[in-house]
This record gives sequence, structure tokens and C-alpha cells, in this order.
Amino acid sequence: MSRLLVEFDIEIKDRKCIENVAADHLSRIEIDESSDDSEVDDNFPGETLMEINPKNEPWFADFANYLVADIIPKGMTYQQKNKFFSDLKHYFQEEPHLFKVCSDGMIKRCVSGPETRTILDQCYHGPTDRHYGPNVIAKKVLDSGFYWPTIIKEAYTLVQLCEACQKQGNISKRDEMPLNNIQVCKIFDIWGIDFMGPFLKSHKFEYILVAVDYVSKWAEAQALPTNDARVVITFLKKLLCHFGMPKSLIND
Repeated sequence: MSRLLVEFDIEIKDRKCIENVAADHLSRIEIDESSDDSEVDDNFPGETLMEINPKNEPWFADFANYLVADIIPKGMTYQQKNKFFSDLKHYFQEEPHLFKVCSDGMIKRCVSGPETRTILDQCYHGPTDRHYGPNVIAKKVLDSGFYWPTIIKEAYTLVQLCEACQKQGNISKRDEMPLNNIQVCKIFDIWGIDFMGPFLKSHKFEYILVAVDYVSKWAEAQALPTNDARVVITFLKKLLCHFGMPKSLIND
């Protein structure tokens, strides 16, 4: 330091400590008089501070390193190197992500680490809080545009750790509640038709023929003097001309 200051015309003045409010930090370090300065501790507690842990690297690090900087992983055998370049054909880099072209031709973004658990949790719960099975979870992950090699394995683990799924998973078909088929139909596809009566005659009418749509519950009714097939056919002609041809008519 003194050599650097030779070329300058300087004057050094001593300042009392009481006037030096911006004192050097080193002058404020407390000295432990009981310590032995002759022994120096060579152990550096932070010697692994800048150490790179390979376990924290994503599973696709070798593919990304080669695509970005042409870095080939070290220590690979001839067979491993052939497999590496064979698998590499399905990957491409588009900053900042790595993508894979899957067997179905769809492009998926490669993910790893905590992000995979977040994606699994999102795909695990249905919109009605229903829990999906591992195969459905894996399909939902792929349909969402994400990929990592252990999707199915992690999905099975997620289901096995879910208490609600384990309670329901042991129910056999014999113990399940009976399920009734739900017929899917549109408005005016299915009509129910029936006679009401006989009633006391009113202006020669004794019966009422009623048709009800199964979906909208819309009702059509007509007072009739009899309940024979002739009046039913006349009623149905008017009904079908107005509402169109249904898929089925239900009566007794």
C-alpha cells in the first residue's frame, strides 16, 4: 500500500477514536484473550458451500448440456453412449425449457423436482373432489403437456399414500351400491303417453290423453270422447308434427 502512495503528496493525521464515528470494522472485533493464537483451525466449515450435488440435477441435464453446449457425459460405456444419442433424437431445446417428442407425436415439456409433485396434485383431484387412479393421473399429466420418466411410479405412490383412496380401494364389487344406468337423451327425444279417466262426461268428453317429455317435463294434453287407437293416432300426428320424431314413446 505504501508503494502505491509514494507518488502522491499526502499528509497522515491521527484522529481520536471519539471523533472517528466511522471507525474501521476490524477495530471493533472483540478479542478473546483466553484463546490460544498459536493454534490455527484449518477446518473450513463452509468448504462444501460451493459444491455441486449431482442429486439436485434434473434427470434431463445430460440431454440439455449436449444440446446447448455439445457436452457429452463422462464415463459412459459404448452401449450407454449409443443409447444416449438414440434417446437424444426425441429431445430439443427451446429456451428456457427442454421438450420431448413422445411416441404419439405430441410435444411435452420436461419437468423435474418439486414441480412434478405440484402437477401430480393438480391432476389427482377431479373437479368434484374425486380422486383419480394412477393410470388416469398419468394420462392427465401427459394430456396437460408435461413429461418425466417416472410419472406412473410417482402416481402409484401418490395413490398409496392417500388415506381416502386406501379406504375405498378395498371395497369389492359385491359390497358396492347397485348402480342404475342413466339414459342420456335430449329434449323431446322420449315421451311418456297415457290416458286419464274415465271421468264424468263433460260435453261428450270422458278421457284425457296426456304426453309428457322426459327431459323438460313439458306436457301436452287433449280431452277425448273415447280411448281407442284411432284417437291416439290422431293425437300423435299432431304431437310429432309439432315437436319432431322422438327416439321412443313409453306407455303401458
